Amino acid sequence: MGDVPYGTRARKVPGTRLGGMTVTPTLLAVFAHPDDEAFSVGGTLTHYARRGVRVQLACATRGEAGKITVPGMTVDDLGQQREQELREACRALEIPEPVFLDFHDSGRYERTRTNDPQALMNVNPLDVEVGLRALIAEVQPQVMVTFDPHGGYGHIDHLQIHRAAVAAFFSTGVLPYGGPQRLYYTALNVEAARGLSRMGENLDPEVYGVSDSTVAVQMDVSPYRENKKAALAAHGTQMGTQSRLGQMSQEEREEMERRMLSHEAFSIGGTRTPLVNWPLRGLFDGVPGCEGVDG
Repeated sequence: MGDVPYGTRARKVPGTRLGGMTVTPTLLAVFAHPDDEAFSVGGTLTHYARRGVRVQLACATRGEAGKITVPGMTVDDLGQQREQELREACRALEIPEPVFLDFHDSGRYERTRTNDPQALMNVNPLDVEVGLRALIAEVQPQVMVTFDPHGGYGHIDHLQIHRAAVAAFFSTGVLPYGGPQRLYYTALNVEAARGLSRMGENLDPEVYGVSDSTVAVQMDVSPYRENKKAALAAHGTQMGTQSRLGQMSQEEREEMERRMLSHEAFSIGGTRTPLVNWPLRGLFDGVPGCEGVDG
């Protein structure tokens, strides 16, 4: 995988023929808030966009209940602000505009929106699944990516989206195009989970992390460091000096950036196709009609 400068694109992989139909390799990433994509899958999204894969990001909320981490910053409409930040992050990652599912951010701690019926924590997961099923039918992805079963660090919205995305993967196999063929979870190994714990998240690394043998795909995203840094920077309200990253020491920040900007890992959540290798060469390895993507 060669180093391609930020803002340029590699040669595209053309669609292939499968059962008399042209298949366009497509990846659907499903997350809860603006900035979720930048941390765990940003480099991977850029990698596949440059490979000619159609990449679609679905964001369940606009992050309305987020915490502004820049001292002195005032925002009239945080949801609108974070929507624009996500659009800018998508441009930095060289992927199309995001799709919003139009639910509300549940918040955390003192910002928890217990009484908001549209907050993800209060929404029936079946309602989220219905929206995702319609999006899958429209986009027709072969590959889906979403949160792991612990939602990264246990955020209720992450857990809700995990549940709905898994349900949508399994319930869309009846679609005429065959439904998504692979479902992947973002995977934190135990070392990465320890890093989150050091950042102040109250989690047990042995519970929230996975063994290295659980990781199905290990992506080297170091060629896309500048894309990922630009995407993170685009989420300005969340990356100020009062954010977790902003409060880290220089040494801790360098260690986090080394790990976060260079590698992204995924485990298998579901598959309708055989796994031809272990670990897999990439998210499309062995997916019918997508043979050239990870070759």
